[in-house]
Amino acid sequence: MVINGFTPNEEIFNKEIFQNGKKEKVKEISFSNKFKEKLDEINELQLISEEKQIGFIKGEDVDIHEVMLAGQEAKLSLQFAVEVRNKIIEAYQEINRMQL
Repeated sequence: MVINGFTPNEEIFNKEIFQNGKKEKVKEISFSNKFKEKLDEINELQLISEEKQIGFIKGEDVDIHEVMLAGQEAKLSLQFAVEVRNKIIEAYQEINRMQL
């Protein structure tokens, strides 16, 4: 059985997109930037939940269902982030166990 080397398709792997004969730079998206952005969103949800809880305790005009929904949303987003982190670590460990 013959295994040929991987030859990337220039149209797919090129960092420039050709439209109407013009080259346009594509905004480069890195995994670390996207991951940090999502962690910032999760942190923001945690802060919003905390603000609503404090407002409810102080007797401000905050309904209990808003407090509970914000708390659950923050909790679920944090659990999701932890699971993503666990999968990333698991994948990294699997790659380290590979024999070259």
